[in-house]
Amino acid sequence: MPGTSKTKIKTKITPVGVVGKVLRILELLDRSPAGLQLKDIARLTTLNKSTAHRFLRHLEGEGYLFRDGAGAYMIGPRLVRFGSGISSQAMLSRISRPVLEQVWSATGETVNLATLAGPDILYVDVMESLHTFRLVSQIGSRRPLSCTALGKAMLAAMSAEQRESLLPTLRFESATARSITSIPKLRKDLAQIMQLGYALDDEEAVTGARCVGAAILDANGKVAGGISISGPTARINKTNLASIAKTVKLAALEISTRLGLPKKS
Repeated sequence: MPGTSKTKIKTKITPVGVVGKVLRILELLDRSPAGLQLKDIARLTTLNKSTAHRFLRHLEGEGYLFRDGAGAYMIGPRLVRFGSGISSQAMLSRISRPVLEQVWSATGETVNLATLAGPDILYVDVMESLHTFRLVSQIGSRRPLSCTALGKAMLAAMSAEQRESLLPTLRFESATARSITSIPKLRKDLAQIMQLGYALDDEEAVTGARCVGAAILDANGKVAGGISISGPTARINKTNLASIAKTVKLAALEISTRLGLPKKS
């Protein structure tokens, strides 16, 4: 129209070349579940090392990639939720490993990492104590949710709806005189766990052994797994139980933060 000036609206469009480079990195790491170092990523994608580093740092910051203690990059929690090639168990194990190592060094006891597998827990990583007398579960083994500190911690951290749907499916084992063998007794224990923030297996699975566990949450606040410290009652006792419980709670929180759970202000 006469007397009317036209204003061009400019939109910022990400160059297709940049998107292609990012996709090359993601596709490479999807095929490398053990992770790759920066120099290897740059070489295999034929990207300039500084360019690859810039992309990797940004993707790591957004949670699409994770970098372990050795500096290797791997698919992160946000991409796992999109359905990447690496399993959620493998991703949880890799992200949790540095924390498990810290707990293992600090306590000297066996440290366990597990995920939820229906009415059971599935052990995905175990760092054995160096003590001759120790309590050890095998990676890949399963135990009922009802008789382990890991399982009870995860049950207590679930939504009420998820917990109520699982309770009727649980198996109860009379392994020791202290074993929980009914839903009413389990509910009472879970109420206390919700208050304390950690679960205790006090000779319920094995006579003479204690285990302290806490739940790990993902970015949405849902149960992603659990971490526990286990050992004989002679070493995990009334004197140090509070300290061990604090250690396992802080470890669970650290792993949850690595999975993207927002930190409380």
